[in-house]
Amino acid sequence: MRLRSLLLFVLGGLSLSAQEKASTKKAGGYPPVMTGAKVETYRTVGSTELKVWIIEPADQGTKPRPAIVFFFGGGWTGGTPAQFEPQARHLAARGMVAVLADYRVKSRQDAKPADCVADAKACVRWVRANAGRLGVDPTRLAVGGGSAGGHLAAAVATVPGLDPATDDKAVSCRPDALVLFNPGTVMAPFPGLDLKGFGAGLDKARFGCEPTEISPLHHVRKGLPPTIIFHGKTDTTVPYATVEKFTEVMKAAGNRCELVGFEGQGHGFFNKAKYQETLDATDAFLVSLGYLPAKK
Repeated sequence: MRLRSLLLFVLGGLSLSAQEKASTKKAGGYPPVMTGAKVETYRTVGSTELKVWIIEPADQGTKPRPAIVFFFGGGWTGGTPAQFEPQARHLAARGMVAVLADYRVKSRQDAKPADCVADAKACVRWVRANAGRLGVDPTRLAVGGGSAGGHLAAAVATVPGLDPATDDKAVSCRPDALVLFNPGTVMAPFPGLDLKGFGAGLDKARFGCEPTEISPLHHVRKGLPPTIIFHGKTDTTVPYATVEKFTEVMKAAGNRCELVGFEGQGHGFFNKAKYQETLDATDAFLVSLGYLPAKK
């Protein structure tokens, strides 16, 4: 099958989708203001302080708690950490520590996708390194994201290298679970996927690294975190066929990977009509891992 539409995504995130623009506007833009959230800096790059917004459970009882880090979507070009604030508040109310992360993007820091991956790895390591202070269980750390943010979550779990030079590699950046919303998982040609029509655009200059280096599908192997993927079957930005292939290869390697497809839904659908359905499925997935208690 031809995947021409993926060009819009892989060529450095040329534009935000209409859904992502609406989500950013509704969330209050950038930088976000999240009532009650703790704000900390997890990394400084030049003059840029990259921050996290931490939403904690109201019940400060049993610790340490499982946690989830969310990375926003926006084609690596823009977006706001507040995109996943509704999901974060739900999961915090259910007992998890929710972390909404900023990272460098093209429109603000002229960043390339490789820079975004480096920031994401640094963020996950920061949460794990500070787990005691944050009241987080470092062995129950999920990572999620949508679109480009879903790519970052998948890349943190799969892609070797692209680590910041200042990172303490003794602290793992590997998530213990993945929750992905219309993620980019294929950044280079792969057997079984017809990438003709835009292969010339998949180049090192645009990504900041070789395309295969940043492509989660190309680094699937045994022992990856349990994963759930939500994806619209009529997505014209990140075609459904790409996550079908990712799921197929994940399962073939012996990993748990659930793909939940939504008929008639395009890109960035999950904070709109299907918000509650995807939230309930996320909740159930985390219950199955023992991260959340079963609902009564």
